Amino acid sequence: MSLHQSPAVVLAKSDSIGAAIAALPSPIDFLPADAAAWFAPSNTNDDWSVSLGKRALDLVVAIPAVLLFAPLLLIIAALIVIDSKGPVLFRQQRTGVCGRTFEILKFRTMHVMEHGDEVKQAVAGDPRTTRLGAFLRRYSIDELPQLLNVVNGDMSLVGPRPHAKVHDAYYGGEIADYVHRFAAKPGMTGWAQINGHRGPTPTLAVMQARIDHDVWYVKNASFALDLKILLKTPFAIIRPRNAF
Repeated sequence: MSLHQSPAVVLAKSDSIGAAIAALPSPIDFLPADAAAWFAPSNTNDDWSVSLGKRALDLVVAIPAVLLFAPLLLIIAALIVIDSKGPVLFRQQRTGVCGRTFEILKFRTMHVMEHGDEVKQAVAGDPRTTRLGAFLRRYSIDELPQLLNVVNGDMSLVGPRPHAKVHDAYYGGEIADYVHRFAAKPGMTGWAQINGHRGPTPTLAVMQARIDHDVWYVKNASFALDLKILLKTPFAIIRPRNAF
């Protein structure tokens, strides 16, 4: 404080600084409404799904996970080469946030590589699936390369699961709010997946239920909700349902 400033000036500056600090978002503002009710102020963050905080969470988890799982990824890659002919990775164009396309990475689990206007969903006992691929798919191990998609920024740890573009085109014309899922980055796991909506969608009603969960997530995305989904995902995987 300058010795030449009057007390009134000092108080005015102090008030303005205090007001600026008070205007900063609270660290607990990204809690969902039911959790934020235990704190003050209440939840006011409506943009977690596209926030820098969500990106930071993705990197803090995904980068160490890539390093931790690197030996396992190499072993799986070697087993795929031994098990069947073809590339180690399956690459396919998917639709991401705001309709932007990206190349998703998965371990190859089938004898075929479908990219065009006809992409058939895997079903129980699917003859296209390799011997190793059936195991990888059942426990979602084939999805681990998507950690690189997360690090690259095309995907998030949590969000609506990305579908093949041909499926986006079909279901986008059949389900009114389908497009709303593109308001958030696609995720490795999501609200739909931990609630049992994974695997094939043989009827429009089955896909509608998945989209209802995806849209609910987009509208309610928060730090606490992402943590809840991440913590529940391993339990959803070890009790696999409709994962073929």
